[in-house]
Amino acid sequence: MRWVLLSFLFSTLLSGEEVLLLKFTGVVGPVSAKYITSGIERAEREGAECIIIEIDTPGGLDESMRVITKAILSSSVPVISYVYPSGARAASAGVFIVMASHIAAMAPGTNIGAAHPVAMGKEMSKEMKEKVTNDAVAYIKSIAQKRGRDKRWAEDAVRRSISSTEKEALKKGVIDIIASSLDELLEKLDGRRIGGKVLHTKGARVKYIGMNWIQRFLSILTNPNIAYIFLLLGIYGLFFELQNPGAILPGVAGGICLILAFYSLHLLPVNYAGLALILLAIIMFIMELKIVSHGLLTLGGITSFILGSLILFESPEPYFRLSLSVIIIAAIVTVVFFIIIIGFVIRTHLKKPVTGQEGLIGMEGMARTDIMEGGVVMVRSELWQAESRERIKKGEKVRVVGIRGMKLKVEKIKRG
Repeated sequence: MRWVLLSFLFSTLLSGEEVLLLKFTGVVGPVSAKYITSGIERAEREGAECIIIEIDTPGGLDESMRVITKAILSSSVPVISYVYPSGARAASAGVFIVMASHIAAMAPGTNIGAAHPVAMGKEMSKEMKEKVTNDAVAYIKSIAQKRGRDKRWAEDAVRRSISSTEKEALKKGVIDIIASSLDELLEKLDGRRIGGKVLHTKGARVKYIGMNWIQRFLSILTNPNIAYIFLLLGIYGLFFELQNPGAILPGVAGGICLILAFYSLHLLPVNYAGLALILLAIIMFIMELKIVSHGLLTLGGITSFILGSLILFESPEPYFRLSLSVIIIAAIVTVVFFIIIIGFVIRTHLKKPVTGQEGLIGMEGMARTDIMEGGVVMVRSELWQAESRERIKKGEKVRVVGIRGMKLKVEKIKRG
């Protein structure tokens, strides 16, 4: 009995039945496209039994979705999409990914659908909307036909934005399996034929392939709130560097934040009118430092900043819009930041000069020669030509009261 058990364990360890598992949650974009396509390539290199993609997405970029579907459709390893866990969804671009998979599965309490294309940060004419919709319909129908799925439902998901529960999707032939857990999914996959291959997944080893740290970091940047914060930090950093040349750190940090912000803005539906309003607000705050407007420029800057923030990301999808709480906090921080800067500037203007010739006025020194119309004084350990309206003897203390050219006007300090 012992030898039978050892033989079974040994054969299990040496078996080639290995399933790769990817977990994708969030917006479909370049980062998720790279993550999924590289996972498929790895499954092909390692000769995996199949690759399972756990998916929960509200949709995303059309271009990234097409990169993923192309990789799935051309994969030599069976790709199983699994809408999981309960409460997850495969919406918009996610519908195309699920439909393109060799086998589509959903967990109880999930939904799929609403794949109507939306404009990303720009308005489309009626004719352009119709062209984009027809293109999406043709693409999803071709995918459904290739995988033997319901083409009518696929078209309605795009044209009419319909959505179905897991039971409705199974009944309509949109998906193949309902499974409440990964183990149940592996059991139901076992013995299924895909092309010329029969899957052996029952008891197979599951290897989870997560995003690397770079992919995780870049995926965070697709959050519009994060992009907005990086944009503001970049502006603050560069502004502080311009106000204090040579500080270096604010300029370097601000430059890095701006680059990261531009990367994020490239992936998001940016309304450039909103971006222009934010930049106009910053310009108004800077002008307040140079021009006495009695607060009008500051008020205009605050108004422009809030309006620009509200329309910065223009999309019907909530995951591509800024949080109102983030806008309010950012507006308060920005106003406080520039009020502090304005305060520093005002104090600087009111402060008595301490450098240059103007800084000499009011300073005390000593006459090195007799002074009437001309003479020499020492002020701040420096010898200066000097003149006075009264006679000053050598060795007496003097005070600088003015400057004419390179000559100091001085007066004698009278002893009290």
